[in-house]
Amino acid sequence: MRGTAALASILALCLASSSLRLGAKPPSSASRLDVGKLLALRSSDDLTLGAPQSRPADGSYTSSAGVEVQYTISGVNDSAQEIDKLITLLDDHKGVLLTSSYEFPGRYARWSVGFVAPALQIEGRGLDFSITALNDRGVILCNILRAKLAGESDNFFLAAQAGSTVKGSVIPTSEYFSEEERSKQPSLFSLIRAVREVFFSQNAGQLGLYGSLGYDLTFQFEPIKQKKGRDADQRDLVMFLPDEILIVDNQKNDAWKVQYEFSSSDGATTKGLERKAATSPWVPAPEGASFQPRDSAKGKFAESVVRAKEEFRVGNLFEVVLSQAFRERLSAKPSAIFKRLCRRNPAPYGFFMNLGANEYLVGASPEMFVRVENTRKGLRVETCPISGTIERGGDPLEDAQQIKKLLLNPKEESELTMCTDVDRNDKSRICEPGSVRVLGRRQIEMYSRLIHTVDHVEGYLRSGFDALDAFLCHTWAVTVTGAPKTWAIRFIEETEPGVRHWYGGAVGIVGFDGTLNTGLTLRTIRVKNGIAEVRAGATLLHDRWVCFSPLSPHVNRQNSL
Repeated sequence: MRGTAALASILALCLASSSLRLGAKPPSSASRLDVGKLLALRSSDDLTLGAPQSRPADGSYTSSAGVEVQYTISGVNDSAQEIDKLITLLDDHKGVLLTSSYEFPGRYARWSVGFVAPALQIEGRGLDFSITALNDRGVILCNILRAKLAGESDNFFLAAQAGSTVKGSVIPTSEYFSEEERSKQPSLFSLIRAVREVFFSQNAGQLGLYGSLGYDLTFQFEPIKQKKGRDADQRDLVMFLPDEILIVDNQKNDAWKVQYEFSSSDGATTKGLERKAATSPWVPAPEGASFQPRDSAKGKFAESVVRAKEEFRVGNLFEVVLSQAFRERLSAKPSAIFKRLCRRNPAPYGFFMNLGANEYLVGASPEMFVRVENTRKGLRVETCPISGTIERGGDPLEDAQQIKKLLLNPKEESELTMCTDVDRNDKSRICEPGSVRVLGRRQIEMYSRLIHTVDHVEGYLRSGFDALDAFLCHTWAVTVTGAPKTWAIRFIEETEPGVRHWYGGAVGIVGFDGTLNTGLTLRTIRVKNGIAEVRAGATLLHDRWVCFSPLSPHVNRQNSL
C-alpha cells in the first residue's frame, strides 16, 4: 500500500507539473485537475499529430505553377511486410523511411511513410546546389524545375548542365534583413521554396521533399566564420522528391500506396515511364580500414568545459551544448542497425535514409524540431523542446522515484525554462501577437531507457510567413546549441574539434501543401563508407555542467553501436 500511495502521489505531482505555465505557481492542495481534459490536450480533429492524412480517393490537382499532378491509391494488405521489404531495399537503393512508433496525447501518433526509387534528388552545400534526375521520370521533373529557376535569374545562377541535372547557386545579396525577415534572405532554402512553389497545392497530400538538413545550414543565416575545414564531399542538404510513397497509419489501422504522375504545360509527362530505382549499394569498410575512433583526444573535452565556464563567468554564454564523435567500423548492414534500434528504442522520429555516396542515416530521435499544420485558425507551428533527463528505474515504483527526482531538480527546471524562453522568442518574430502559448510544461515522456521532461509550445503564423519561415526562425534548437544562440554556435565552431555534419540538424518532410514535419537529428548513427559515427554531447548550464542523457557519450555509444 505504501508503494501504491507513493506512486499515486508522484503521479499527481507529474500531472500538476505538466499543466503549469512558465512562471506559474503550483496549484494548491485544494486544486482539482481535469485529467481527461489534460490527456485530450489539443487532440481536436483539426490536428494530425504528425500522422498522414486519411486515405484519399484517386484524384488530381493543378499546382500553382500549372503542373498537373494525378495520384492513384492502392491498398496494402500486409503493412509490416511492406515496411520490412522497404527497409531491406534501402541498403542498396536511395530513399527514405520515416516512422513514428511513440504515442503521446495531443502530440504524437504512430505512423510510417517511406519510399525507394525517388524521381529526383536535391543536394546542396553552402549556396551551391544540384538537382539530379534519378530515372527517366525525374528528367521530366528536372526540366520543369530548370524552367522555374531560369525564370528567376535574380535569385539563381544556373551553370552549364546536362538534361538530367541542374547545377547552380543561390545568388547572395547585400540587402539588409531585419530579425523578423531574415528567413527570407537568400539561402539553400530559397531553392526549397522555389521547388515547393512549382508543385504547391492544398491538395498535395503526402507529396513533398523528404530528407535531411545539416547543421552547417545555420551559417547561411548567422554571421559566424567557419573555423574548421570541411570534407570536400560534405553535403549540407539532401532531399528527395518521390513519386510513389508507402503510407501506414497505425492509429486507423490502414495502409496504402500513392503513385503520382506529372504533366507540364508544354505537354511533357511522366505517364508510361518506368519507376526505376536508383541503386546506391552498401559497401562495408574493408578489414583494417583506417579511421579516428573519436575526434576529441582524452582530456580535451574537459578543457572545453573549462573554456565554457569562463564564457559563463564573463556573461557571453548562459548555456552551451558541446559534443564529440565516436566511430567504429560497421560490420552489419545499416538495415540491421535500424531494425535493432526500432526494437530497443521506439521514438516519435525514427528514420532510415540512404543518401547515396555510401552514406546512411539511422536514427531514433525523441525530439520534435518544428511541425507546421494547416488548421481552421491558420498555419500552426509547434515545437517540443526536451531538457531534463534521468535513467529509467528497474520497475514502475523506481520509475516513479526517478520522475520525482527529475521534477524536483532545480537545475533541470532552469535548463528547460531557458530553452523554452528562447523557443518562444523565436516564434514571436513571425507569429500572431498573443498566439504563442506553452501548452504543456515539464511534461513527462517515457522512453525505453530514459525519462525526459518536455515543454510543448505553439503559435500561429502571421500573414506573409510560411512553414519554411517557421523552420528557419528556430534554426538550430537551443537544446543542441545553447543560449544566446548565436554566441553558442560561434563557441561550438571555435571549440569542438570535429564537424557536426547532420547532428543537431533536422530530418523530415517539407510538404507541397504548405505543411512541414521535422525532428531533431539526435540519437543518430551516421554511416559513411562503412564507418559508423555517433556524435554525443553534454549540456553546460551557467557555472555547472551535466551530461544531458539524450546526448550522453556513454548512453549513445553503448546503446547505438
